[in-house]
Amino acid sequence: MARKFDIITDSGCDMPQEYYKEHDITCVRLGFTMNNVNYEGESGERITEKAFYQKLREGAMPTTYQVTGETAKQYIESSLQKGNDVLVITFSSGLSGTAGSFAVAVRDLSKAYPQRNIRMVDSLSASMGEGLLLDYAVKYAELGHTLDETAEYLEGLKLHICHLFTVDNLFHLKRGGRVSATTALVGSILKIKPVMHVDNEGHLVAIGKAIGRKKSLRSLVERMEETATLEENDPIFISHGDCMDDVEYVKGLLKEKYPKAAIFVHYVGSVIGTHSGCGTLAIFYKGKQR
Repeated sequence: MARKFDIITDSGCDMPQEYYKEHDITCVRLGFTMNNVNYEGESGERITEKAFYQKLREGAMPTTYQVTGETAKQYIESSLQKGNDVLVITFSSGLSGTAGSFAVAVRDLSKAYPQRNIRMVDSLSASMGEGLLLDYAVKYAELGHTLDETAEYLEGLKLHICHLFTVDNLFHLKRGGRVSATTALVGSILKIKPVMHVDNEGHLVAIGKAIGRKKSLRSLVERMEETATLEENDPIFISHGDCMDDVEYVKGLLKEKYPKAAIFVHYVGSVIGTHSGCGTLAIFYKGKQR
């Protein structure tokens, strides 16, 4: 059934371009600066994920920038001018000011277009956690549900979108202030790998650690078993920082535990990858709680 409203999201959800095209979704790009060049955003150069991670391995140290209020307003107003209502799904307000930019735009445009319905959902999620919430929104809306029904559905669902991830190198988390310099140094020497999640406020939080890469990857799946509530059509999403061998290992573990679940894999995008680095691996799924 045809969807009755437009959906706008941001590139913090790390979904592939083909997904947006297939489901007629507008994606607003966050951006980053690397080696004095602006990438992504509205006017920056484009770069593949593979090329981005290669530059990280070569020592590049990018910095990111959020979607501005003016940019958010332009995208939403484009839909409104066509006579369409709009659902906005944003990157976690606990990790980026992008949600705040969209919130201001929604407030102002709701006054300017009182005949139109604009709803915003702060996903309180990151990477393909936001992408998974988006996917549930698309499927729910395609069943014929209204904009308000879909927004309320997402508000009830979003804190059941679980994130579990680990990184191979603590350096990028240190740069972003997620771990201390001492933790990063000791962790690197002892090969300690953090196990982290995104909490109910949308912040990154360490919930465990493992010695060695393989143990950290197994820990993700073991922790998932504690909270997962997958039903027949619930997928599992995996995002990664250019580490396909590790993805295949984790997919194998997941297939043993959840043989009927569809598993969808894509890169951790460049903006989030700036803060997590090469070798990040994350799994996202519907669970009892985060």
